[in-house]
Amino acid sequence: MILVTLRHYLTSCQSIGLLWGERGRGGPREDTMTNLMNSKKLTDKQTRLVDTLVALGCSVTQASREAGYAEGESGRVSASKALRQPHVQQYMMQRVSEQLGMNATIAASKVLKLASGAKSEYVQLEASKDILDRAGFKPIDRSQVQVAGDIRVSIDLG
Repeated sequence: MILVTLRHYLTSCQSIGLLWGERGRGGPREDTMTNLMNSKKLTDKQTRLVDTLVALGCSVTQASREAGYAEGESGRVSASKALRQPHVQQYMMQRVSEQLGMNATIAASKVLKLASGAKSEYVQLEASKDILDRAGFKPIDRSQVQVAGDIRVSIDLG
């Protein structure tokens, strides 16, 4: 549930230019993100909760324990409520965006290595297709055929 909400929020922010510079270039817009974050301050527990979730990718229950929330169900409920607050979600999206940005270069490097050095030709082909796709050279998924003239269909059921 939270991952879907985060993905939707990230997409929304990116589409209106809150997370990235003009036309998706230039990295995070620090002035906009700073203004968003300063609108309501995070508590130390909320910051630890989000940082734990992003760093470990663990459950809310485990992250709530690590962040110092109450033990058991009450801690999980408190942490879940905190994660629904807009300023906490904004911080989480900022952290997720930073984490993805840091790991994108590693992923790109691995795909490049697979394209040139994988033992399987199939893996090399798929990695090469992925690189071309990301560079904007994706093949056409559908083709439209236009027919000049009349087309008649006759169905005789009797």
